[in-house]
Amino acid sequence: MKRSSRLLGTRRHALLTAVVLLAATSASEAAAGAGPGPLGVTAVAAVTGRSVRIGALFAVADARRLTGEHFCTASVVHGPHHNLIVTAAHCLGEEQAAGGLVFAPGYRDGRAPYGLWTVKRSFLPVGWAKGQDEDSDVAFAVLAPRGGEGVEDAVGANRFVTRTATGATAVTVTGYPDSRETPITCTNRPVAHSGTQQRIDCPGFTGGTSGSPWVNGDGEVVGVLGGHEQGGATADISYSVVLGREAGQLYREAAADP
Repeated sequence: MKRSSRLLGTRRHALLTAVVLLAATSASEAAAGAGPGPLGVTAVAAVTGRSVRIGALFAVADARRLTGEHFCTASVVHGPHHNLIVTAAHCLGEEQAAGGLVFAPGYRDGRAPYGLWTVKRSFLPVGWAKGQDEDSDVAFAVLAPRGGEGVEDAVGANRFVTRTATGATAVTVTGYPDSRETPITCTNRPVAHSGTQQRIDCPGFTGGTSGSPWVNGDGEVVGVLGGHEQGGATADISYSVVLGREAGQLYREAAADP
């Protein structure tokens, strides 16, 4: 499962080194920064205006020492109050109940260059809240402002869209493996796993990458890593709920929260 090993009570070291370190050459960095690059290849994510909208989630108790403590991925999505992030529903449970969460957009190498943003309120689908239905594994969080500004004012945001055809375009998945302090990224074309789940083949997406956004070329979030097997039982295949009516209604509820 892609859910964090910290949430499972153990800390496993991902077997990611061979895949990602070989991919993380200067050429891969250039491809990640300038465009999607070759399909199905994982590389270290370059620092760009779009990549800093993606960040890592931490427990409040770990906010003083960030290195090695992130456990899931989230990303900023546009809302009227400029305060929304989207992630997997299974990322907003035990840790928040234990003392709250913070979000670090653009997190890299133990630093939070755009600050730490406190999760003020979480929005979970009924299907997840009542029975942890894998077809409901998407969630939103409203972040408290900093200095009178919302997180979207600091780093920008992608649009959250529903009812897009699976595989209509390639998407870029970016997230934070819990064994690394830099994000990885991969572009490929999703395919249908079922009527309610979609999958993508991208190597190296291990624990910690739950909640990673699937962003198309128009800057729209059309998937969120999670769903089937809480994101996937192997590092090379990842899943997302097919974003439909339930996800759209949840977004509207979260976006209305000031």
